Amino acid sequence: MPTVSTPSPAVVSHFNPDPPLGEMSFQHALSAFHALSQPTRLEIFRLLMEREPEGAAAGTIAELVDGPHNTVSQHLSVLARAGLIWGDRQGRSIVYRADVRVMGALMSFMLTDCCHGHPEACAPIIAALTGHCDCEIVVNKKKSQLKKTKA
Repeated sequence: MPTVSTPSPAVVSHFNPDPPLGEMSFQHALSAFHALSQPTRLEIFRLLMEREPEGAAAGTIAELVDGPHNTVSQHLSVLARAGLIWGDRQGRSIVYRADVRVMGALMSFMLTDCCHGHPEACAPIIAALTGHCDCEIVVNKKKSQLKKTKA
């Protein structure tokens, strides 16, 4: 299994020093939803989730989403500032990866917030999620968590 390195501070505009891990704040959730509300950014994020844990180089991402490199770079910056992705400089290129932990925290935030301590209200959502991914979803009355399991 490939090791995941820590984001490189050399890539300042694509580096989020305080990713929203664990308890996601309302502000972090708004930032993430704003970042994902644009079609190309959502496409980029989905692409990076599919390519976890290897990620993809910026040029490859631009080719796959059929976008100009400078525009795709701006989209990558927005996603990175929201904490959804991070870039790792590898020689002359930057390889981007989705932060699966942050996406899990965002999903947990939504399930916890929408349920208000009543997990039965989110049961249909949880059932749908468990049928479409290899995730283990643990819900209790105080908190919902989305955990990635090893296959």
